[in-house]
Amino acid sequence: MKVFRTTVVVIAFAAFAILAHTQTRPTASGAAPAQPRPAAPGNIAVIDSSAFSDEKAGIARVMVAMRQLQIKFQPLSNELRGMRERLATMRADIQKKQAIQDAKTTAQQAEAADQLDIQIKRKAEDAQASYQKDQVALLDPLQKDIADALTVYAQQKGIGLLIDLNRVPVIYASNSLDITKDFIAEYNRTHPAAAAPAAPARP
Repeated sequence: MKVFRTTVVVIAFAAFAILAHTQTRPTASGAAPAQPRPAAPGNIAVIDSSAFSDEKAGIARVMVAMRQLQIKFQPLSNELRGMRERLATMRADIQKKQAIQDAKTTAQQAEAADQLDIQIKRKAEDAQASYQKDQVALLDPLQKDIADALTVYAQQKGIGLLIDLNRVPVIYASNSLDITKDFIAEYNRTHPAAAAPAAPARP
């Protein structure tokens, strides 16, 4: 699964600018004070946050969270699919029989089909809103945790500027600058999937 289902639920990160500060050393009496040296530019790296949700090579906790949502809403999805199939059957039956039955019967059947169509649309809208609400509740804390871990990772690696290729158009970046796989491996090692938050319970 390359992207989050339903809405593009995207994990976004700002660039991390870590500037080095220099200090003047004490000088011997009478000696001219040393001039502070300009800070050297920090190392630059890139990361592709869309890979976090890759089904095979992504962040395990993200995939666990998405599976929890999928399992939770699967019964509702099945119900909606069944309702749509019933509506399609009703309308096909109307189309087939309207020429050989009285107009009143056809109108009643059409009204019933329209009512079912309205029910489907309302249920689908409610399901969408409920899914998005649960997705935010489940994924927002996880996104923050990943962002915090990425900040620590960048600092430990001495990265002065980190660019998310999923958010910033980049014409070219050497493969040697891409830390995506390394960060995912490190995060999966230090944040096992078993620790992923549980999906919110439906009322």
